[in-house]
Amino acid sequence: MATYTPPVRDMLFVLDTIGDLDSILNLPDFGHVDIETVEGVLSEAARFFSEVFAPTNEIGDRKGVSLEDGSVITPDEFKPVWSKLVESGWTAVTGSQDFGGHGFPRTIGLALSEMMTSANLAFSLIPMLTGSGITLLTRHGSDELRDKYLANLISCEWTGTMVLTEPQAGSDLGAIRTKAVPNRDGTYAISGTKIFITWGDHDLADNIIHMVLARTEDAPPGTNGISLFLVPKFRLDADGSPAELNEIEVVSIEHKLGIHASPTCVLSFDGATGFLVGEENQGMRYMFTMMNQARLEVGLEGLSVAERAYEHAAEYAKQRLQGRALGSSEPSPIIEHADVRRTLMTMKAYTESMRCLVYAAAAADDVLHSAHSEAERLEAGNRLALLTPIAKSWCTDRGVEVASMGIQVFGGMGFIEESGAAQFYRDVRITPIYEGTNGIQAIDLVMRKLPMDNGAVIEKYLAEIEALDAELERAGEPLAGVRTELANATKVVRKATSWLNSSPDVQARMAGATPYQEMLGTLAGGYYLAVSALVALPHVDKDPWMSAKVTTATFYATNLLPKVHGLIGSAIGGSNLIFAIDPQYIGG
Repeated sequence: MATYTPPVRDMLFVLDTIGDLDSILNLPDFGHVDIETVEGVLSEAARFFSEVFAPTNEIGDRKGVSLEDGSVITPDEFKPVWSKLVESGWTAVTGSQDFGGHGFPRTIGLALSEMMTSANLAFSLIPMLTGSGITLLTRHGSDELRDKYLANLISCEWTGTMVLTEPQAGSDLGAIRTKAVPNRDGTYAISGTKIFITWGDHDLADNIIHMVLARTEDAPPGTNGISLFLVPKFRLDADGSPAELNEIEVVSIEHKLGIHASPTCVLSFDGATGFLVGEENQGMRYMFTMMNQARLEVGLEGLSVAERAYEHAAEYAKQRLQGRALGSSEPSPIIEHADVRRTLMTMKAYTESMRCLVYAAAAADDVLHSAHSEAERLEAGNRLALLTPIAKSWCTDRGVEVASMGIQVFGGMGFIEESGAAQFYRDVRITPIYEGTNGIQAIDLVMRKLPMDNGAVIEKYLAEIEALDAELERAGEPLAGVRTELANATKVVRKATSWLNSSPDVQARMAGATPYQEMLGTLAGGYYLAVSALVALPHVDKDPWMSAKVTTATFYATNLLPKVHGLIGSAIGGSNLIFAIDPQYIGG
């Protein structure tokens, strides 16, 4: 069984250097939290998620879930672990203190989510989606709905889902047909079929709160006519306790490549009682509150599984004896072979850069919702808007890549399920797909985020990267390679950015979106590791861990960052070539 050791020191390092934790803890909402408390929370959480939560990962993958008499049944081992998770309060760390939460910053919650997700991705999807629903209700729900549902959602006594997709409405949610008919008591009768509903039913919590997109009568066509409804699995009685079963049927559960322990449900709503969230026809706007948070969390999933795959591969490489390393007369651990070592260094560099990117986005989210001034909130909101599609797409693409590398380190054993390496790949493969495919994220980045404020948002980010050059120059020879490669990469990303922001050819811009997303994500990773190296450099003589930080940043800059130069041709090459072949000659 693969073990998991949460990288607490690196989490704290990134929270400090990239997330600017000191500044966040000085925001008005977080005066009750100090760095000592954060360190204690992360240390205790590491014990819980490594010792209690992580052992369920292989069990859940092997046993999966079942549908019996219309209800989803989880593995027996999940129930006591879920109870311990709820009792421990880990899911309530960032929840509002007004509803029983602890009111910690999002950045700290994300660090805890990283541990939970590394420990068991499939299981962690319950709190992740519940957290998104909490955010949605907090920002858009009525006082009555908040009072009835928030406390139990924050504690995870009840859990939440996102109920969007229909057979004919995947990425195009404007095609939704689920109906919402007003009842005399102010509620709505919700009818329709929804698919791909993660944790749409289970036997772990007392109630499941579905956030459902549907159309009211005479609603405008397309996305402008979609409303959002809260639909509980059990209606509440006068005391607010779950009572009668709502008209929701679990039609089936999907058989999937990975995340076997997470039930992916087809749900049928047959006049189910629902409650309007906010105003009619504003559902898409509200849902994006939930989806943007979920997209950052999915980026975190790419990081989390990469960390687990990297740890697993490194441990195997230290133990597996095969061949003789150069200069050795005895069988050597494969970690001593150059190609294996390069693979592990690549896994390490990508994983640490992903952590920086995701935590940077979470820090912007904290500032957005808690800063003193409107100007600070505006700047943070722009930075979050820019980083979210990058974090979601680049981190999940790299997560798949790192998990694949993990299998490669294991060699033939990696292809055998018993090794555990294959599960990480199977599980993480969904992350570039759900919560908005990575292609859609890339198009969002190019078509919406680059033009923000007439290009000023991306310009500020690139200028921030360029401003690091002076510090790297002062650092001298130890970071000379980092300085050179970061400067060269920034220039080529600038060129692509300028072309994409100025081209009148919409099809050409969309055709270049995915390679550009990879360029910008790769640059961001190199930038954050360079910042980390500058912080670590004064300590390298006395602290090998800090020395490894500098080495990792240098490896990334000289081995991975140059990839941006090979991507610019496809980023700005236009669309003529990719549309030059008639569709009938593609695939046949």
